[in-house]
Amino acid sequence: MAEANEPNELNEPNELNEPNELNELLKKGYIGNPSQLASVRRVTVSEGRAKGAGIIEVRTAGGLELDVLPDTGLDIGSCRFAGINMSWMSKNGYDSPAVIGNYDEEFNNTFPGGLLYTCGMRNAGPANRDGGEWQPVHGRYHGIAADNVRAGIDGGDAVISGTVRETALFGHVLEIRREIRIPVSGASVFIEDTVTNVSPRDEEIMTIYHCNFGYPLLSENARLVLPDGRRTVPRTEFARTGLGRELVFDPPLEEPERVFFHEMDGIFEAVIENPSIGVKAALSWSGATLPVLAEWRCMAAGDYVLGLEPSNCYIMGRSAERENGTLAVLKAFGSVKNRVCICFGRV
Repeated sequence: MAEANEPNELNEPNELNEPNELNELLKKGYIGNPSQLASVRRVTVSEGRAKGAGIIEVRTAGGLELDVLPDTGLDIGSCRFAGINMSWMSKNGYDSPAVIGNYDEEFNNTFPGGLLYTCGMRNAGPANRDGGEWQPVHGRYHGIAADNVRAGIDGGDAVISGTVRETALFGHVLEIRREIRIPVSGASVFIEDTVTNVSPRDEEIMTIYHCNFGYPLLSENARLVLPDGRRTVPRTEFARTGLGRELVFDPPLEEPERVFFHEMDGIFEAVIENPSIGVKAALSWSGATLPVLAEWRCMAAGDYVLGLEPSNCYIMGRSAERENGTLAVLKAFGSVKNRVCICFGRV
């Protein structure tokens, strides 16, 4: 896999280029307070396993409502569009860094799901021991609270930003500067991460943007639309038995998960749409830095989810990915920009 140093261009949502509709409504007298239609509000969970965790609640005039989670790397939890749930929540629900344990199999007891769960930055996939260092399932990113967090409305966008630092004594220093922009008049989420290797040594990195969609957007009436000409590779022999059905879905049933890797040329986008309820979610990303789309298709009752996961790897775990020749390298003091956009709309 090529060295991860050069970003590529990704068109931002159209709404980001439109005038601030809220200001126009203020001037015309239709509203007296912008928070009537759009708001950014910081709250704190008061009980349960996520007690004390902060949530940045964002609401737009375009019908988008979502939770940004500063205590877990500025990932994104629950998401609704036009009053309809779009995201998937696991049986665990929201967590906080206090309950996350970086030891074998604990991931299953803490993984919350949510619209965006970032995996990495040094491991993605199964737990493994690499060069004597323990690498937990899907890495440590989600267990790190963001610093220098800012949240508010800037012009026509709700903007949330902060910094996540993954570090080790005598070891790596990876700094991730995340900015999330959400047009206050629209229904799009634009995420840009600047990942910098703040050390004099090259660093191998793994990254997955684990975007999780659930019922009622996901159902047997939904379909996945991917670009023509893609190459689809099943992760396991069981997944291979599902080839030909990776774009359609079943009602909840008793079967294991299936994972497919989609390799694309030029067009890096995926759309899940459900005509029966008239909504869709369109995902696009920076293909030069995230060349693989992993599809996690789990139709299991109670764990019913579609994960669309722009990735820079094949989710093998750090040591196996290196053996496979697909472990990306970030040069000393080098940076890479990853961009992911999720746009919600009507079918």
